[in-house]
Amino acid sequence: MGIRDLAWRSVKWGVMKKHLGYTDDEMEIFQTDPRNEDILSKAPALMDKTIVVEVVESHGCNSRHRIGDKLYFDGAGNLLTRLCPKKVCVYALNAATSMIFAANELFYAGIDPNQMRFKRAGCFDVGVQCGGWGRIVLELAVMDRKEIEARSTG
Repeated sequence: MGIRDLAWRSVKWGVMKKHLGYTDDEMEIFQTDPRNEDILSKAPALMDKTIVVEVVESHGCNSRHRIGDKLYFDGAGNLLTRLCPKKVCVYALNAATSMIFAANELFYAGIDPNQMRFKRAGCFDVGVQCGGWGRIVLELAVMDRKEIEARSTG
C-alpha cells in the first residue's frame, strides 16, 4: 500500500462528506453501508483510470460522429469535455451509460473491465433503412490515465 492510499484511508470520510454535501446524519447512513467502504477503498486506483468510448461504426449520424471519435470519462464516469469532440450526442452518451456502469462494477469486484464480454453498444437510432436517420456503435476500453494524458499533451 502506497503513501497515497494511506493518506486516502485517513481522510476519505471527511472528503466524501464535503464532496457530497452530506449532513452528519446522512454521513452516518453512508458510512454504515459496507459497500461504500469497499468502493472508497478502491477509489485511488479507479481515479488512475480513464474510460474511453470509441466510435467503431458510424453512418448517417446527425451529430456527425465518425469512426475513431472518442469520448473520455474519468474513472467515476464523468465526461472529460476537454478531450471530447465539440459536439457529443446525448444518445451516444445514453449508449455509453450502461457500459460505464458495468466497467465500474467489474473494477469494484476486482475484475479487469477490459475483460467485459459485451463492450459495444449503439445509439437507439435504428438507421435510415428502419425509419431512423443514422446509427453509431461504440466500444469501451479502460486505460491508464497517464497514458491518455501523454497522448493529449504530446
